[in-house]
Amino acid sequence: MSRQSITRGSLVLSNRSLNHTKWECKYHVVFIPKYRKKRIFGVLRTQLGGVFRKLAEQKESQIEEGHVMPDHVHMMISIPPKYSVASVVGYIKGKSAIHIARHHGERQRNFVGQHFWARGYFVSTVGRDEEVIRKYIRRQEMEDQRNDQLGLI
Repeated sequence: MSRQSITRGSLVLSNRSLNHTKWECKYHVVFIPKYRKKRIFGVLRTQLGGVFRKLAEQKESQIEEGHVMPDHVHMMISIPPKYSVASVVGYIKGKSAIHIARHHGERQRNFVGQHFWARGYFVSTVGRDEEVIRKYIRRQEMEDQRNDQLGLI
């Protein structure tokens, strides 16, 4: 899979290619732990970014932007057209749950690999709003902290 950037005016187009296809398919994906419990913190939170990136690479995909919150995960991911979004997101969620169970399961009783993530996810195509979505993902932690503080009042 190759990648090249083409500049047209102020717009930068990044083309990826397969054998007979040039593509640019980016998605904003959000998923949560089971029951939206705040379970992603500490060492687990710092490790998951790398785990997600390695798993995405195994499906020839790339996480362009991402943020792991205590109760949800945001990512902007490029997925080649030969894979469905459902298969890549399902693969990432399934394999990361197994990783969590293997590496953190001895420490807490309720870390069961198959049941860490809730079923389903949110997905939206990125299109021309790429920079807006990147900023949204980056600011997500500050917004969640602000909302938590407003809830305490």
